[in-house]
Amino acid sequence: MRKSSILLPCLFGLLGTAVAVEAAAMRPSALYDGGRQEPPAAAESRSGETGGALLRMEESFHDFGTVERRGGDLVHEFRFVNAGDAPLVIVRAVTSCSCLKASFPRRPVPAGGEGTIRIVYEPHKSESGTFHKVVHLYSNSADGRHIVAVQGCALDDDGRQPKRQTDTDL
Repeated sequence: MRKSSILLPCLFGLLGTAVAVEAAAMRPSALYDGGRQEPPAAAESRSGETGGALLRMEESFHDFGTVERRGGDLVHEFRFVNAGDAPLVIVRAVTSCSCLKASFPRRPVPAGGEGTIRIVYEPHKSESGTFHKVVHLYSNSADGRHIVAVQGCALDDDGRQPKRQTDTDL
């Protein structure tokens, strides 16, 4: 009797797992969970079933150098090409800070077409000193998610970097 009471929950546990896996296989949207996994289009194109879109960035990093914190907004445009054989759709761009804005083409980029991702950094909205900001780009590209980054050093109005707090200052 004791063996069957242990075996029964194990059997129901396995059955529940099998049902969940089967349900996920029936719904393609279940494979995509808001950016933590690759979109279904990316999974299909990796398996060789379809060619799909392919986002290729000319550069993925830009250094603004040393800038004045109150000197105005800094702008850089990252150029890209759709190297795939299907239209490329950029779904969203997630920035690492509210001081960073990203704009991207809202319309599909045809195969072989080009586009730009425009990044605007507002140094007056963040602390002075060295900055490194990141933008995550989500699209139907075979690669899934792409990352572009900007960095630099924002100086105060008097041209000095902020004093770093050390153990002796405490």
